[in-house]
Amino acid sequence: MLELRNISYHPASAVAPVLCSVSLSLAVGRASLVAGRSGSGKTTLLEVISGLADPSSGQVLWEGELLNSRQLRWLCGLVFQFPERHFLGLSVGQELKLGHRRLTAEEAQAALQLVGLEGLSLQQAPEQLSGGQQRRLALAVQLLRNPKVLLLDEPTAGLDWAVRGEILELLAALSQERAVLVVSHEPELFSGVIDGGWRLERGQLEPLSTLPTIGKTMAPLKRTQP
Repeated sequence: MLELRNISYHPASAVAPVLCSVSLSLAVGRASLVAGRSGSGKTTLLEVISGLADPSSGQVLWEGELLNSRQLRWLCGLVFQFPERHFLGLSVGQELKLGHRRLTAEEAQAALQLVGLEGLSLQQAPEQLSGGQQRRLALAVQLLRNPKVLLLDEPTAGLDWAVRGEILELLAALSQERAVLVVSHEPELFSGVIDGGWRLERGQLEPLSTLPTIGKTMAPLKRTQP
């Protein structure tokens, strides 16, 4: 189990902290969700969990053991909202081999099959793939690292409904063997796939026991008096 205990993040350039005493637990075999509007700190939360950003205070633990940023980077796999912006390989095969120089063609195809891209040419350029295929390729790249925790930033953003459904089915399958955390500004899309999670607002988490269904949106942000 991954635990965040009273995590705060306040960059020097910001007037207010982005995260304020955030605590949560992620269990292996289950997908959870953090819902929030754009700019609410969802991506920052993933960066802290994955070790890409150091919290101002608080602790991150795995199975009760306190981890540093380097250990978190080994533990977690992070798929960004627009993974195509982070591709470095000139071909699908090169992208999969980053960090895995001895990866065979058979192992590469097995990774692609795991995310529903079986038969995809290893010579194809990543930028020539559809949006849904690019999300799947980014997942395959992370799964080759065998992360215990998989973090997904807006995994359905910009995809049409048919492709969204395929990504949701894949998400349900991937969460069976690892802890999965999804952040999204459209929590209703994950109803039926993810049971619950949290809502991030003004840097704080509130329990989200059930996800809103299609046709319902999140309640508007509370406004403070001037």
